[in-house]
Amino acid sequence: MSRTVEINENLWTRLVKFAELKGHASPQQFIEETLERELAQPDGAVSDQEITHKMEQLGYLDFGRDI
Repeated sequence: MSRTVEINENLWTRLVKFAELKGHASPQQFIEETLERELAQPDGAVSDQEITHKMEQLGYLDFGRDI
């Protein structure tokens, strides 16, 4: 199934140049690969370890350290 998306001329020109520079066969290939990569990641996805580390840095967690 094919869908159509309108892209303004300035953005399309930049997209074509960028896709070629990055070695993509076509702007469509670049767009599809970029969307697949972005959609594979949940919004703002971070690991539990990253969240824990950030909370420790902010002082919200203290694992056995005397204050």
